[in-house]
Amino acid sequence: MSDYKFEGWMGLDASAAEGKMTWREFEPKIWEETDIDIKVTHSSICGSDLHAMKSSWGPARYPIVVGHEIVGIAVRVGSKAGDHVKVGDIVGVGAQADSCLNRNNKACQECSDGAENYCTDKVYTYGGSPHRNGGPNYGGHALYHRCPAHFVIKIPADLALENAAPMLCAGITVFSPLKEFGAGPGTKVAVIGVGGLGHFAVLFAKALGVDKVVGLSRQESKRKECLALGCDDYIATDETPEWSAKYARQFDLIISTVASAKIPFADYLNLLKLDGTLVQVGIPEEPMPFHPMTLGSFRRRIAGSAIGSPGEIREMLQLAAERKIQPWVELRPMKDANQAMIDMDAGKARFRYVLVN
Repeated sequence: MSDYKFEGWMGLDASAAEGKMTWREFEPKIWEETDIDIKVTHSSICGSDLHAMKSSWGPARYPIVVGHEIVGIAVRVGSKAGDHVKVGDIVGVGAQADSCLNRNNKACQECSDGAENYCTDKVYTYGGSPHRNGGPNYGGHALYHRCPAHFVIKIPADLALENAAPMLCAGITVFSPLKEFGAGPGTKVAVIGVGGLGHFAVLFAKALGVDKVVGLSRQESKRKECLALGCDDYIATDETPEWSAKYARQFDLIISTVASAKIPFADYLNLLKLDGTLVQVGIPEEPMPFHPMTLGSFRRRIAGSAIGSPGEIREMLQLAAERKIQPWVELRPMKDANQAMIDMDAGKARFRYVLVN
């Protein structure tokens, strides 16, 4: 038995997103010897936390504790948790808490291929998502977190903890498609929406050695920030006449982080070269229409991507440590989580709030 309590910021209904979370004790998932308990030191706020609390992607299973960019100290390691983490190690957990892992003689191609994030039985870390043993999952805006060891990642020693935390969801959400769709020397990449996700796309595109990375947003006022992050150019779409024609057929890969169904999708697709790919990682609440002709004319592709596997996360964190990648984060005390959520929803973060115990 542990001598510590699981306590955290609990959302009882959709009003929690309005700064009305309550601090409460909760029962974590039922302990299994394949689990690891983590004393949370840092828990970054993701836009998905707000979507979960608002039930905007579907009904939440209240009460919930959000937070899925978790860093802390391993304080309990199960006897069947493997040898990749020991008590005292600094570890992290992202948005995924479990997958089938071919249990019960299930032949899962995704888990066999190291693509656990696409397993049809994946379990999310937060938002009350039910674990396979029947108990709910509670996230990291708390004092402690419990997670199956397979999805607990050891943090490289050279990586600051406040920088590692937001990489576990925001970072991997863009790193994975950058790698999968060939970002590297000889390629040009555009990033639509340079915010919490998008600024990571810029940082990792540069770290992967792309020839050119260009930021796109609506207002000219974002130019200075984008260039400071490392963008080679910036396009303010609301203030650049005929921008889609001016920059047509220039990019091999576009990462779109914008979560709105009202974006000018056809204009963005026009920026792609022959065989270019637009990866939509922002998740709007409504469908996104487009005309097939914008694809067929230049053999373009629209692709999706969801977080990343444990193997990809380890690769990303190692690259971040080696290249000394510095995301833009602001530390907020865990006790001020409600105000931080309000500020995040108001778009005040530049670009990620990290709650600190």
